[in-house]
Order: sequence, then C-alpha cells, then structure tokens
Amino acid sequence: MVYHRSPLGPPRDGRWAVTDKRAIRPVDFKSPFSRSAGKRSRLCWPALRWTAVLLLSATVAACSAADSNTAYPQSKPGKGGGATYKQQESLFGPGGLNLFGGGKDQPTPDSGGTGIGVNAFLWRASLDTLSFMPLASADPFGGVIITEWYSPPQSPKERFKVNVFILGRELRADGVRASIFRQVRDETGAWADAPSSEDSNTEMENAILTRARQLRIAQAG
Repeated sequence: MVYHRSPLGPPRDGRWAVTDKRAIRPVDFKSPFSRSAGKRSRLCWPALRWTAVLLLSATVAACSAADSNTAYPQSKPGKGGGATYKQQESLFGPGGLNLFGGGKDQPTPDSGGTGIGVNAFLWRASLDTLSFMPLASADPFGGVIITEWYSPPQSPKERFKVNVFILGRELRADGVRASIFRQVRDETGAWADAPSSEDSNTEMENAILTRARQLRIAQAG
C-alpha cells in the first residue's frame, strides 16, 4: 500500500488517497504529518527501516558540514529539558500503572487507544524505525527512546547512537525529535566524538512520521 498523489494536484477537500491493487479510496487526513506539506514520502514499510540504516551511512558523508557541538547531551529537548537521562521517572510513571482508567490523562483520538503517556502511533513508529539498533532504554510514559552505540557492518571504525523524544499525545509533525550521535576510533583505538549531519536528524524524524501515518491508516481500516 502506497500514498498516491493525483496528477491534477492536491484534492480540494484536503484528503489524500491510498492505493492498492484493488481500489482507490480516500483517507481522512486533513493535516499533513510530513515535515513539508509539499513533499509526501512514498516510502513503504519495511523500506523505512532500511532508510534509517542508510541515514547513518549518509551521516558520514555530511559530517564535515555539521555542527561542531558533538558531545552527547544530558537533557531532554522541549518542556522540562532540565531533567537528565539519569533522572527518568519510573517505568509506570509518577502515578503508577492505572489498569482501570479514570485518570486525568485519557487517550486522545490520535493516541491509538492506549494508556501510555505519549502518542501511540509515534511510539510504535519510532520502535519500528530503530529496530535494527539495540535499545538501551525505552520509556513509553516519558516518550524517550535511547539506543545503544551501533557500528554498521560496512564501517566498523565508527559507531552511532540515536535518541528519540516524543513530545506529546497528538500525531503532529513537530511531535517527535531525533538526534544522531557519531563516534570514530582515534589513533589509540579509543572512541572519540565526531560531528554528524543535522539533515540526518530531520530525515530520521520524517521516516518515523511516515511510519506513524501508515500505522494510523492501518488502524482506521
């Protein structure tokens, strides 16, 4: 199943179509979830997973033009960014695990019908996109996913680490942040921080958003 754009331009009612071998049917999406409204991703799953792998390789080629601040951060972006990774809340959140509902944080229409603290589609999409990397931690209530350092088979002398933050309970283009960090082996064989491309962060976020959109369409039927 792929996203289809009409050659006559965007539809008047703001909805895009999903096509398969049998039929063309409208999907009720009035707000684009991609980073740019004029560019719709045509990637299919599991191609998105390989896109994430290629992003790590592309980071190497673009590292010379990257930001010089290569140190691994100790805070979460967005609201409450002062909290360090070492000060994460418990697995079941500050109020414990609520099995019977009735809490103040009820699921929103875009939350996927779950009781986690962030958007379920973005959460599942992030795990799917990063499934080729080992995970260090994943907090579904705080919306934080941190991978272990990962060395691609084609470049064993460098390694990457990805942090993903889901910033809310709505499926929005600005609801996810991804940061890719890179290290290379120096002459002594020790790992040293190296610059990475800012574009790779955006491409990783777009891959997650595309997967989240696919999951929402699949649930809507």
